[in-house]
Parts: sequence; structure tokens; C-alpha cells
Amino acid sequence: MRINNRRIDGTKHVPYSERTGEESVVYFTRDLSEEGLLKMFDAVGGCLKGKVAVKLHTGEKNGPNIIPRPWVKNLFEKRLDENAAIIETNTFYKGDRYTTEQHRETIAVNGWTFCPVDIIDEEGTKMLPVSGGTWFREMSVGNHLTNYDSLLVLTHFKGHAMGGFGGSNKNIGIGCADGRVGKKMIHASFLNDWAVVREELMEKMTESTKATIDYFGDKVCYINVMRNMSVSCDCEGCAAKPVVTPDVGILASLDIAAIDTACVDLIYAMKPEDRKALRERIESRHGHRQLTYMAELGMGSMRYRLTDLDNGGKVITPEEAVADVKPFGT
Repeated sequence: MRINNRRIDGTKHVPYSERTGEESVVYFTRDLSEEGLLKMFDAVGGCLKGKVAVKLHTGEKNGPNIIPRPWVKNLFEKRLDENAAIIETNTFYKGDRYTTEQHRETIAVNGWTFCPVDIIDEEGTKMLPVSGGTWFREMSVGNHLTNYDSLLVLTHFKGHAMGGFGGSNKNIGIGCADGRVGKKMIHASFLNDWAVVREELMEKMTESTKATIDYFGDKVCYINVMRNMSVSCDCEGCAAKPVVTPDVGILASLDIAAIDTACVDLIYAMKPEDRKALRERIESRHGHRQLTYMAELGMGSMRYRLTDLDNGGKVITPEEAVADVKPFGT
């Protein structure tokens, strides 16, 4: 399809040989545990200064696939100070996180009670500029966002009903946009005709992300946890589709485009029977446009060195990273 007279195809996985730009570093561990999360934080967390916001999807009530609370509690206790807080925004759809009161009840049910949780649009919104955007010149976010000096984007990588996949880009682009204005700006065309605006949605979500990461500059880092990866987002809670994709590990980077691209590459490097469900979800929703548009906007690179911290920092291929993954449930 064409958007603003540009030919776009978000269904295609771009081979590494066709990508351009400098290579960023993406760290990798197979250690899906509290210790593995600390290892990834130590690889990239040195950029965080002052008051740290941790953008985390805290999930719908009793959601089965979110990042384990004990892992995050351990991270707060061992690496973050008393000024750090999880940040969230209310939802655009009506449900258990639509109002601040409902959202706080859901947060308590899900056990996020060991640290402050700041619903950043609880007291209003703020517009942040979008530099170089096609769709927006500014994006509406929760106004508490600018109370923080640094941003740790802690993401459960999984599928997504509209985005194809939910990585760091979705976690920020949807997750920092406020529930009434920003999220409506991003989803406006979808409300009219989803069938013809898939790439548009990916681009709008990405421009929203750009507003936030431009604000934090070099004081933002990214950790993606590839565990319990349903084709459904954590916003679907207990209604999420069953997990069929193997667990992989944890990735970390200072480059948002590189880390999300690496996660998608790891899915594509799996055996056909293991990647089938998530690959179909990504392609059917044109999710690859998230990656190519981040690169176009100068948000990072689709080229990277996958650095295996389990093996002394050896640079490996996605195929090597997933060579020993087991079918989910075994």
C-alpha cells in the first residue's frame, strides 16, 4: 500500500544483508531468572541518572504472562533507589485499567505493591514534540512523565492484536501516551477502517515513542524479556491466546530499533513449527513496519551485534541464540 505516496510493506521481514547503518550492541542471556534480569540491567543501566521511571506493563487482572513480580522486586531492591517508580497510563478501552481507581485496584491484584507505581496521566497530560514525524508534530503523554530524569523500558516481548508484536516500541508508544488524548490520536484511523491503515498505526505508534525517547535523550535503556510469548498482548489478560512459542532469554540495549529487531530476528530464526504462530501474527498485522520506521526516523539501527553474555561476550547469530530452545511446555 502507499502512505503519503510512499510504498510501504510491513509484512516483509528484511534480511540482514539488505539493512544499512552502523551496528549497535544488543546483549543476550538465556538466563530467564532474577539473576538474568540483573545481568541485563548491569549491561545497560549505567546511563540511568537521577529519578528513574521504569516503564512496565503491569497487566490486566491475574494476567498469566507478565514479567514475574519477584524478578522486578529484586531489581528494585538491588539496583534502583527509593526515587525509582514503575510508570503506567490508563487505557483507551474500557476495562479494569480505564480509570485511575480501576487501574490501582488491578495493580494491587497483580502484586505490584513493593514499589511506587505512578499512573502518569492521573493528573493530566502534556504535549511532547515529535521531531521529523509524518503524522504528528506533538504527542500527548501523562504529565508525570517529565517528573523523571531517566527511563528504563522493561518489556515483556510478545505478540499483539494490532501491532503484530509488542516490544519496547509498543511499550513506550502506547504505554506512555495518555489514556484519553494520546492513545486516541494513535488509534484514530483504526477506529474508522483497520483494514487499510496497518502501516499508519505502526508509524503513529512509533512517532509517539520518538517523542518520549527524544525527551530522555541518552538517559534511556531497554530490556526485552522473551518469555511466555503468546500472540496476544498482556492487555488481554486471562483471555490471551495460549503460549506456543518457546522461551528464549533476555535482551538489553541502548538502541530501541536494534533490540526490537533482534527479538523479531530470534523468532524468525526458530524452527518453522516453533515460530509459526508469532510469525503469522507479526506479518498479518504488518508489524515489520515498526522496525523499518524506527530506522527511518533515526531512532536506531536494524543492524546489531548480538553479544552473548553467557559466553564471555561472544558475538553470535540469532540462529545460534535459539539453537537449544525447547518447544514451549517441555
